[in-house]
Amino acid sequence: MTTAADLTALHERLTHRAAEEGLLDVAYRTLDSPVGTLLVAATERGVVRVAFDVENHDTVLQTLATRISPRVLRAPARLDPVVRGLDAFFAGTSRVVDVDLDLRLAAGFRRDVLTHLQRIPYGETRSYAAVAAETASPKAVRAVGSACARNPLPLVIPCHRVVRSDGTPGRYAGGEAAKQLLLELETQNY
Repeated sequence: MTTAADLTALHERLTHRAAEEGLLDVAYRTLDSPVGTLLVAATERGVVRVAFDVENHDTVLQTLATRISPRVLRAPARLDPVVRGLDAFFAGTSRVVDVDLDLRLAAGFRRDVLTHLQRIPYGETRSYAAVAAETASPKAVRAVGSACARNPLPLVIPCHRVVRSDGTPGRYAGGEAAKQLLLELETQNY
């Protein structure tokens, strides 16, 4: 009879062999966090996706298979640096998740916004209007909101630091409670 340990060992051999033979294009794993279970995925270029439970991890994996490559495999060890970075961020011992990024899921103005978001300091916020103005598109407030909502790398690219002009948090891919928790975490550790 095949045991859980046998299946785990088989999966590890499969993952190792797929990586050795260049057949693993997208590695992923899940991790528990203060904002729920996260799915993290990476390519050879870097982290390509961080997804919250509410985004439906199976749907996210299917999108990665469609948009990047069907060669998607759970390979937890390959994501260890990202997990360590996220753990340190949540523990308040690191202000950034310093990993290589693969931004292929964002293009054009959305990518420009994501690049700008990386410059918002830990513990600080900017309004959607301020981000639009800082990206030289002052009338593109809704487009900034859309770029934040479609950020493929929340937490790693801190879209949670963008709030409404009245200072209220606004919506967030991980849910409003998750955004509030992240803002409070940064305020407490600032």
